[in-house]
Amino acid sequence: MTKLPGATPRIGLLGTGPWAERTHGPALAAHPGVEFSGVWGRRPEAAAELAAACGTRAYEDVDALFAASDAVALALPPDVQAPLAVRAAAAGCHVILDKPVATTVATARELSEAVTAAGVASVVFCTLRFAEPTARWIDEQAAAGGWFLGEAHWLGSLFAPGSDSAYAASPWRREKGGLWDVGPHVLSVYLPVLGDVTSVTCAAGPGDTRHLVLRHTSGASSTATLTLSAPPGASEAALSLYGERGRATMPSWDGALGAFAGAVDALLGAMRTGEPHPCDVRFGARLTEILAEADARAGAEAEAGSSA
Repeated sequence: MTKLPGATPRIGLLGTGPWAERTHGPALAAHPGVEFSGVWGRRPEAAAELAAACGTRAYEDVDALFAASDAVALALPPDVQAPLAVRAAAAGCHVILDKPVATTVATARELSEAVTAAGVASVVFCTLRFAEPTARWIDEQAAAGGWFLGEAHWLGSLFAPGSDSAYAASPWRREKGGLWDVGPHVLSVYLPVLGDVTSVTCAAGPGDTRHLVLRHTSGASSTATLTLSAPPGASEAALSLYGERGRATMPSWDGALGAFAGAVDALLGAMRTGEPHPCDVRFGARLTEILAEADARAGAEAEAGSSA
C-alpha cells in the first residue's frame, strides 16, 4: 500500500558512496521540508559514518529503513539500484532514482512497471532537470518550440591520466563509460524540448567517447559527443539549440546540491498531488532504451570496422 506521509515526510537514503556522501546525504539533512529517516548501505560501517555526519541513524536491514520511511532516495550503481527500488515500491515507499535507472532495457522496463503498479511517486535525478537555472531554461525552450537542431558535448575527464576524482573508481562507470553516465543528462534536455527520439546513430571515438546523431518527433535532429576520458583542459559540458529565433545556449548551474533539493521538492509535489512528474521512472526507462540502442549501434560499427 502506498504510504500517506504525515506533516513532515520521512525520506531515507540507500547508498554510501561519494555521490551519497557529497550530494544526497547533505541535501536531505539540510532540506527543511523532510525528516531524514536514515541510511542503509552495502557496507554497514560506511552507512554508520554517513548517518552520523548527517545527524540521522544507520540501518543494517534495508526493509527496516523502508518501514521507517515514506520515500527513499537511491545513490547506488544502476543494476544494484533497480531491484532495491522495486522492493522499496512494494513496501509503499516513493522513490528518487539515480540515472540511469538500469543498464538493460528489460530491467528498466521491469522497474518502471513495478513502480507504476505500486502506485508510488517517482523522480529520476537528472541534474539538469532540477537545477534551477537549467530547469527554467528547458521549460522556456520547450514552450518556445521551433527548434531545428540541437548540439551538445559533455566532455568529462574522470578517466584522464592523473585524475583524482572520487568517481573514477566506480566499476560501472569504467564498464559503461560516458554514454551511460553523462548521456542521460543530455537526453533529459533534448527529449522535453525536441520530442522523443525516433532514430539513433552512434559512432565510437577515442576511449569511451561516443558520438550520437538523433532524430526527434518534432522533426529536429540533434548531436551529442559524450566522454569521461577528455584531457582536463578540454573538460566542458555545453548544449545549444538552433531554430527560428536563432541560437539558445544552456546556462551553467551551481553543482548538484541545489539540484537534488529540487528533485526532493518534485517528489514531494508528486506525492501530494498524485500527478506523475515528467522526469519519472517511465522517463528513466525510456532513457535506458535510447542508450541501449546507441550502445548497440556503436558496437555494431566497431565490429564491422574490425572485420573490414
